[in-house]
Amino acid sequence: MKVTKAQKIGQKVDPQSLGFGKVFSDHMYLQSFKEGSWQEGEIVPYQNLPLDPAAAVYHYAQCLFEGQKAYWGVDQKIRLFRPDFHSNRMEAGAARMCMPFPGQEQMHEALSELVLIDSDWIPRQKGCSLYLRPTLFASEPFLGVRPAKEYIYMIIASPVGAYYAEGFNPVRIWVEPHYSRSAPGGLGSVKAGANYAMSLMASDSAKKRGYSQVLWLDPLDKDRIEEVGTMNVFFRFKDHVATPALNGSILNGATRDCVLHLLKKWNIRSEERVVRVSEIKAAQKQGDLLEVFGTGTAAVISSVGTLGFEDQEMKIGDGSTGELSKKLFNAITSIQYGESEDSFGWTKILR
Repeated sequence: MKVTKAQKIGQKVDPQSLGFGKVFSDHMYLQSFKEGSWQEGEIVPYQNLPLDPAAAVYHYAQCLFEGQKAYWGVDQKIRLFRPDFHSNRMEAGAARMCMPFPGQEQMHEALSELVLIDSDWIPRQKGCSLYLRPTLFASEPFLGVRPAKEYIYMIIASPVGAYYAEGFNPVRIWVEPHYSRSAPGGLGSVKAGANYAMSLMASDSAKKRGYSQVLWLDPLDKDRIEEVGTMNVFFRFKDHVATPALNGSILNGATRDCVLHLLKKWNIRSEERVVRVSEIKAAQKQGDLLEVFGTGTAAVISSVGTLGFEDQEMKIGDGSTGELSKKLFNAITSIQYGESEDSFGWTKILR
């Protein structure tokens, strides 16, 4: 692929003050789809994109993205985490959104080349990484409800620290009784930009109440639990761990998949099934609910210390980060940073 190096190198940021998604590396990957085929991709300096005001993405939200990370290992090697999982999911999402996909091999090549060119942007400290955002969107200028005929595929990179301001400390979560994130037959299983736009009002309201994020319920009876914020969610009971089963409105998360593999390896009984608010309340009252935690690429494992309802607050365990949450976080991050053997083949070493 063609590579045009940036003439001006950006100012690196102290890893302790990185935050999430606020700083971007020097380069980006760009590729266009026109006249029925993908054009040659190229790596260029990070820049604004010239888009026609009638570009379909502005009007009909035909947009899809992925989120994955590159890590600087303790052995000084650069690792991509779960690249195959992410390319598989993006290809499936593109099909659901009626968009062409450049191909998994092309996605891997572009990601790898971009990470190597901007390797100086990968933070060396544990707890930090280079967040990668492959994005596919409709660029054809037209007004009319149909799949576009022109698209742009791009990848940008951002050095990041902890996703939540609380770091690995337990977060407070509001159980949302009114708004819904997705519905059966919709886009809940796809990383479509529209999904996240739908979540903003409820999330903003929760933060004004003093909570970090929202626990999403099904749109019908408001009892079946789906996700927490932008993450999958797990519940540890005394005798097993449960997570909502993938039902078409829940995203198949890479970290969710990691957790299920690790629980099986550790001989901890796990279930993918319907989990109800009424069950959670009863289990907490009886002392059978030990932990609640979210899983996602951005935060890896996020322990929940409190669930807030309209009529009450419910403390999870003793309100601190749970034993299993810590064990899962340590197991996954030790693989990501090359501290332990990757027996699952989750990482791809670039250099």
